[in-house]
Amino acid sequence: MMQLKQSESSGGALADQITMPESKTSRAEFKKQSSTLPFGQPVPLSSISGPTYVTGQLLVQQIAYTLSDKIFAYSPDTFDLDVAAKDWAQNGEKNVHGYPTAVLPLQTRTGAGAFALGYIFSKDFDLSKRHIPQTLLAPSLSLRHLRSALDQLALLYGVASPFVAHVAATDYTADAGLVAEYGTALQLSEELGLGLISSGSAYEAQHISLFATLVASILPTIHIYDGVRTSRETLRVIDVLSQVGVADVFKKISKTAEGLNKRLDNAGKVLELLQAFNDELGTDYEPFEYVGHETPETVYVVFGSVEAQLAKQVIPKLSADGIQVGAVIVRIYRPFIEEAFVKALPASVRNVAVLGQVATESAVSDASVQSVLYSDVLTTVSFSNKWTTSPSVTDVKYAASHAFTPSSFVATITQATTKTAISRIQLPQLESVQQYIFWDTDDSVALLAPSVVGRLLSRDSTSNVYLNESHDNLVQGGVVRSDLRLSKKTIDAPYAAEEADVVLVGEEKLLKEVAASKSVKDNGKLILKLPNFKDEEVEKRIPASIRRDVQARNISLYVLDSSLSPAYENDVNAARLLVELAFLKIDQPDIKHETLEKLATLEANTPTLEECIDALEKSLKQLEVPESWAETADDSSRTLPQVLKTNSFVPFEKQETEQDLQLSKWESAAKGLVFKEAYATDITLRPDLSVKTYTIHVKENRRLTPATYDRNIFHIEFDLGNSGLTYKIGEALGIHADNDTDLASEFIESYGLNADDLVQVPSRDNVDILETRTVYQSLVQNIDIFGKPPKRFYESLAEFAADELEKKKLALLGTPEGAEEFKRRAEIDMITFADVFEEFKSAHPSFSELVRLVGPLKRREYSIASAQAVTPNAVALMIVVVDWVDSKGRTRYGQATRYLSRLPVGAAVTASVKPSVMKLPTRDDAPLIMAGLGTGLAPFRAFIQYRAMQKAQGKDIGAILLYLGSRHQREEYLYGEEWEAYLDAGVITLLGAAFSRDQPQKIYIQDRMRQTMSDIVQAYIKDEGSFYLCGPTWPVPDVTDVLKEAIAAEAKTGAKKVDATKEIDRLKEDGRYVLEVY
Repeated sequence: MMQLKQSESSGGALADQITMPESKTSRAEFKKQSSTLPFGQPVPLSSISGPTYVTGQLLVQQIAYTLSDKIFAYSPDTFDLDVAAKDWAQNGEKNVHGYPTAVLPLQTRTGAGAFALGYIFSKDFDLSKRHIPQTLLAPSLSLRHLRSALDQLALLYGVASPFVAHVAATDYTADAGLVAEYGTALQLSEELGLGLISSGSAYEAQHISLFATLVASILPTIHIYDGVRTSRETLRVIDVLSQVGVADVFKKISKTAEGLNKRLDNAGKVLELLQAFNDELGTDYEPFEYVGHETPETVYVVFGSVEAQLAKQVIPKLSADGIQVGAVIVRIYRPFIEEAFVKALPASVRNVAVLGQVATESAVSDASVQSVLYSDVLTTVSFSNKWTTSPSVTDVKYAASHAFTPSSFVATITQATTKTAISRIQLPQLESVQQYIFWDTDDSVALLAPSVVGRLLSRDSTSNVYLNESHDNLVQGGVVRSDLRLSKKTIDAPYAAEEADVVLVGEEKLLKEVAASKSVKDNGKLILKLPNFKDEEVEKRIPASIRRDVQARNISLYVLDSSLSPAYENDVNAARLLVELAFLKIDQPDIKHETLEKLATLEANTPTLEECIDALEKSLKQLEVPESWAETADDSSRTLPQVLKTNSFVPFEKQETEQDLQLSKWESAAKGLVFKEAYATDITLRPDLSVKTYTIHVKENRRLTPATYDRNIFHIEFDLGNSGLTYKIGEALGIHADNDTDLASEFIESYGLNADDLVQVPSRDNVDILETRTVYQSLVQNIDIFGKPPKRFYESLAEFAADELEKKKLALLGTPEGAEEFKRRAEIDMITFADVFEEFKSAHPSFSELVRLVGPLKRREYSIASAQAVTPNAVALMIVVVDWVDSKGRTRYGQATRYLSRLPVGAAVTASVKPSVMKLPTRDDAPLIMAGLGTGLAPFRAFIQYRAMQKAQGKDIGAILLYLGSRHQREEYLYGEEWEAYLDAGVITLLGAAFSRDQPQKIYIQDRMRQTMSDIVQAYIKDEGSFYLCGPTWPVPDVTDVLKEAIAAEAKTGAKKVDATKEIDRLKEDGRYVLEVY
């Protein structure tokens, strides 16, 4: 049985560098968005700057988005070649030209590319943008459909914008699934006269994407890279250029491009551009790069991302072992610069072998089929005068379906070179790398475990983490293999791990589908997840091939039986946690306890470290491996694979979703309502809302401040009835408020709309959900037409303006030059979307475009001012109406607060509940020190109601110190009578009220706190109470200073040295210093 050491042991820097999220539920929400994003997580454009974790495809999108006017994306479903760019565009991220890049998702079909071509050569094209690159994102399978458009583009390129296509080499074959297919791009570039540049790894994806975009100023260019594996690996790149860095390099090299000698041919121009690029970045990229023996007899010519990296790693190793072999890696294929290629070949070479990709296995054996690369190499070598006798040139073909690994690559090279194939190789690059493999089904609760562990390990800044996953959806309904690597050095290994330190199999049925133990290195470790395991069943449940392999190669065998820890078996998050803990314990026996605890606390229902230890000791054990297993007969009738045939980038979708009902007129809506089953009509309360909503009714709505006072602060209470709404102390109530109906009607009239027309609009909380409503309903309940427009709205609206003066003014508001005017409109005049449409009459987008530009209404959240234990069928809020007078003298109002203030008793409201950081201490007798400004008192009313109930029940509730602040006692002593009653009843211990404007000198809440310092020291420091502040942000520094003074005062009386700032940080971590400010 595995035992966890109870004494502290060194776990390196990992434990010290992990920072925990404040919310214990953050792990429960962990989802992978796409395999083209690092660890599957979205990345803001501004955060891409080295060192950081990225994928090759993310860096390609960064360059495309940063430099382009438009991105034409031909990305099939699940390929996600444009997922980050679309997200940046939706968020209004700007490119280097000062506006958001338009990302246009398009379909791959006959005639594809016509849309892009039509835009570039449109008579309405903005000629001021002619110098800005246009970019295409596509897999290589789309190129055959884009051929016609690319042909026309090449013919008319002299009057076109720079055009670059970032092409992920990806195609689908019936027998091999997804393959990295380069032949189409090679053929197309040769026939159409396009530039073709290849990047060899994710580490150089950014640089080569940038260089390809620069080359597009000379000729239309394709940048190609492996789209199956290399572009989807999560890894750490040290020198990633930020968006500013990219812009700087692009501008500088673009000037060089403009000054190129016009008499040079394209090859000469590209060479000069490459030299300027290297000089600027300090790199040494070459059109053709040689690696290997100084005096080789045989040199291989390779093309492709994985092929290039394997050549760089395998060839030098063979050379060091005495084999006279080298490799030339093709980076710039078109234009094919013959002088550079000949220069890269050593004079000693006698045989040039072209490692050339062909379409199929049958083409490999067909002597009449040549690889595209072969003809260029043969012609160049044959006509060169470098050698007295020209080297022989042979075509070593391989099918696109062949996925190289170090062993298969070295076998191919040595078989062709020495006629004796070497099947295994120890690469120096992997000697210091820890390698792990996770096998699982794609519906497993532990499917995300490799990503979670990878993210955990990536927080150690001294380590480099690598993660790749492959899917085979044709085996067992969906199988996933994840390769995780860890090293102190950078990792460039775009191939499947062959000798893993630890292999974990998360599903028993996979033991008969994959050769799990074959990928474990000698003396490595194998973990099998086998529920309800019994020792006497070992030979029945573990295949003979694995038992024999484990014994022969001294592999340590472990069984994880989650059924022995029911809490971990039955809870999804806990079950995943158990797998993660087991892996970390087996791989890092001396891992620090606090690291395991930090991993455990990432789950929703946090187990203690002792529970984790207990679960591991119960569930994880090492099996004895008897010598008799060496004699075990193989019980498998077929050879099991060690790697998957990747045929998808996502898990298999096991449930088909019905198509959304699309409606355009009231008759169709009527059919949907009458024939619900046929039309799959779903009638729900506010179907647009992604959160759980309830209908509640106004029970009381009364103003707390005098009617003559300039601030309308009101108390509104709702009857919960049989709605089922429940809430906890300190939580917030989300109100899904409507826009003002009169204002909506006015806008409909002024904009020339028909209120009764049916339209489809995105819901306010989930833009992926469309709902059908009338124009009137959508403007009242869905569209934030009376909200505050951001800068990007003005930029987008400018495109619709027919009047040139209005167009210029709108465009200016989105630029730095218009910042001051934008600030005035946003913060002083409080301009709304509707105001802008009224002001700029010529900017009149269609209603569907208006919906896209404006965006959905959001729920507004207010702290709950009641405790359900005290008022079980009611919920109360305290709210101030937001109002102001604009520059035209009009009184304007905040949408949600005005909506609530005008609700009559009995009115129905749609509401939801949101958790909050405001929670009572676990100890009933723990003192409460609360500071609330204005409506910030709301949650404290709930706190005190609950404590009053506990006191009435005879419980010791501890001291309650309530500090409140407002301008005037007569007008704004909010809930004052209640506070006085609680004070008289002994519920509130101290009431410190600060009315700032009731005397000549202003008194604030921090002043009242200083006047009662001894009470704070006693309640907060000595009696270990909790402090809460709710309200605006401005008093936070002053109030915090008072608490620091209290800490210092208490320390001084005890003759102790205490760092007050660090003590505040500790109190935050302990949940005893809580802020809810806005």
